[in-house]
Amino acid sequence: MENEEKMGLQLLKKGQKGLIHALFSRLGLFILLLALQVLALFSVFRWFEGILPHILGGTALYTIGMVLYLLNSRLDPTAKITWLIIVMLFPVFGAILYWFTTCDIGHKAIKERTGQISRLAKDRIVQDPAVQDRLEKLDPGAASLARYLRRNACHPVHENTAVTYFPFGQDKWEEMLRQLEQAQNFIFLEYFIIDEGLMWGRILEILARKAREGVDVRVMYDGTCEFSTLPHSYPKKLQELGIRCKMFAPVIPLVSTHYNYRDHRKILVIDGHTAFTGGVNLADEYINHIEKYGYWKDTAVMLKGDAAKSFTLLFLQMWSIDEKEPAFDLFLSVPVSAPEHSAGFVLPYGDCPLDEDHVGERVYMDILNRAQHYVHIMSPYLILDGEMETALKFAAERGVDVKLILPGVPDKIAPYALAKTHYASLLSSGVKIYEYTPGFVHAKVFISDGREGVVGTINLDYRSLYHHFECAAWMYGVPCLADMEQDFQATLEKCRAVTPETIKKEKWTLKVMGWLFKAVAPLM
Repeated sequence: MENEEKMGLQLLKKGQKGLIHALFSRLGLFILLLALQVLALFSVFRWFEGILPHILGGTALYTIGMVLYLLNSRLDPTAKITWLIIVMLFPVFGAILYWFTTCDIGHKAIKERTGQISRLAKDRIVQDPAVQDRLEKLDPGAASLARYLRRNACHPVHENTAVTYFPFGQDKWEEMLRQLEQAQNFIFLEYFIIDEGLMWGRILEILARKAREGVDVRVMYDGTCEFSTLPHSYPKKLQELGIRCKMFAPVIPLVSTHYNYRDHRKILVIDGHTAFTGGVNLADEYINHIEKYGYWKDTAVMLKGDAAKSFTLLFLQMWSIDEKEPAFDLFLSVPVSAPEHSAGFVLPYGDCPLDEDHVGERVYMDILNRAQHYVHIMSPYLILDGEMETALKFAAERGVDVKLILPGVPDKIAPYALAKTHYASLLSSGVKIYEYTPGFVHAKVFISDGREGVVGTINLDYRSLYHHFECAAWMYGVPCLADMEQDFQATLEKCRAVTPETIKKEKWTLKVMGWLFKAVAPLM
């Protein structure tokens, strides 16, 4: 009984999880279609020998048409090359794969609705011109980034916000519990992964109690949880506790692809004045209660003050996708008092994969392009397009100290092998790369010149930069930037440096795997 109380509220019986994780990813589909094409070619050669020239001629014309279409598409150059290779090698099934993964199958309604919601959300939080002017006088380059985010991500830059940085998931969790206990009006949670255990059990215990007390408690999680951690009936179980719950975009086999347009965000908002974001999901490995891939290194921030309202709006935008009238004003009109120790500027922002504006990537590239002394980065993955790789290399070639901390223990072998294919090129330009030896790095952190930083959910890979709903907090001149840099340096002490010699010593199997996956990197 004592152990159950410690674990918090558990709704599932031991062993009761979601369906076995299905391979509805684009990579899984690619492998399936490749096998089908080989089988189809064998059948054609065996049974249709008489009309084989006509079939090959038709296939050649179709392939030429697809190549011309791809060359004139608006895909980024790296993705174009990948699709050209796939379509030329496997014409029929390559084309099927392309249309299946790029035509928003199962997501057209969401695409239209997110556009409508974005227009409704615009200017809901008005930019204080005095704040923008103060940033302009302090740093015109940073102010230009704030203007871009205001225009394209619909969120203003704020003052009067105290930021607390958490160097590990367990630090964030402990503070989450304290802040949740103080909730009086509403609690909004939006997470990519929720899994029953100690972390979620203790949180859920508070949520259920707060719901009974009349607090408006809402939980939203991504539909892939149904295939990995939670059963289809889980929203109903939460609703029985008085908690409003939605599952974003449930995966529908043969209609949805597993990795397309997932809600990768991690947001907690309490009463409109306190917000959390970062890499930490609601599962026990994120707080090192259980070990999956060595010691789990993750980070998060807590915002108290004006900027928390932007996370309220970000949550409500996703929550309102299936509702007729978003209740923005009801929650955004809540007064927020200025906290102590709130120097600097904070700008929360989101990134939507259903438009053509890759906000997350542009913020990272802008920081790299404006840096004068250093850019220090932590990311779990390194699957780069040409533009991002060029930005990293160009910054280093300008004399900027560019350091990357990546996992020493991977969670997935394919992305790990792919990351290593970038090492030699980056090192040749002066980028310094380190691998975290105690375990897995899941943090998404940028720190530049001691004055600017980002903490959020956005990885340095195609899925985050192009295919997921994401969020982050951009910060300028806030005191916690010193804590972020201190944590980076402390983490660096637990890393091994990547050098040309260590690259040569890598296992040949890992190198071959990286070379093979490189051709289909945008699909991962």
